[in-house]
Amino acid sequence: MPKHTQFQGVLAAVATPFDKEGAVDEKRLRSLVDDLVTDGVHGLVPVGSTGEFASLTGDERRRVLEVVIDQAADRVPVVAHTGAITSKEAIELSQHAEQTGAAGLLLLPPYKDRLSLDETTTYFRSVADTTSLPVVIYNLPLATGVNLTPEDIVGICEGSPNIAYVKDTSGDWHQLTRSIHDYSDVYSTLIGWDTMFLGALVEGAAGCILGSTNITAKPFVSIYDAVRAGNLEAARAEWNRIYPVVGFLLGGGYVGGLKGAMDAFGKSIGDPRSPLAALDAKRHEEISTILKEFAASAS
Repeated sequence: MPKHTQFQGVLAAVATPFDKEGAVDEKRLRSLVDDLVTDGVHGLVPVGSTGEFASLTGDERRRVLEVVIDQAADRVPVVAHTGAITSKEAIELSQHAEQTGAAGLLLLPPYKDRLSLDETTTYFRSVADTTSLPVVIYNLPLATGVNLTPEDIVGICEGSPNIAYVKDTSGDWHQLTRSIHDYSDVYSTLIGWDTMFLGALVEGAAGCILGSTNITAKPFVSIYDAVRAGNLEAARAEWNRIYPVVGFLLGGGYVGGLKGAMDAFGKSIGDPRSPLAALDAKRHEEISTILKEFAASAS
């Protein structure tokens, strides 16, 4: 099987803006898409974990995707997260994504029941075989209770040529490097664990799908470009600047922290949808200080 490199670089896991009444704020969503494209991202991934897909209705998921694809206007590819509790719903969302103009699919396995490997394989293949789009396996064991090893992913890919990527959000460094070094001829690896971004690129990951890019994607794009140019000194210097922000987000309540950080950075998109909590005053002050130091370090 040929190596797939269509999706590479910095792909932004797009956050979903809400207005004061808790409805999807399409105007701010369009503005966010423009900001991300202007910052140089290589792709957009809406309605994923960062996009609070679990709190959206099916119609809202479809509408958010439609808005993102429309606003992207073919400037960058859009990879739609279409994972669902049932194969039927995932297939319906995936077919809608293809009809709407998505360039690929990101699939999280069902997260209610702990599936067996055979059940997980059936799920991925049943969805992948109903569209012509390339599929990114979303390995997020913290949510699904099931960790897919590199060998598991190879087995899932067999017989379904559309399945060509993994978003590795396992947090397992050994597993990540084995995917990159041992199985890059079968699937490409996109890092989904924010604090592992630089290391994953240096090891040879194709790119990333990260939520922290919503605050500002510029440093992530700069790091990616520096690594590809072989300038590790520049990459590390930029990583040292943005790392405190990334570390803060992984310190608890990722979506609330992200939206609070965006507010502190002057890009407010509203609070998370309940039951996810907004950032409390103490942590908002903390990230405000971190972001001021980040901004000052650029001068």
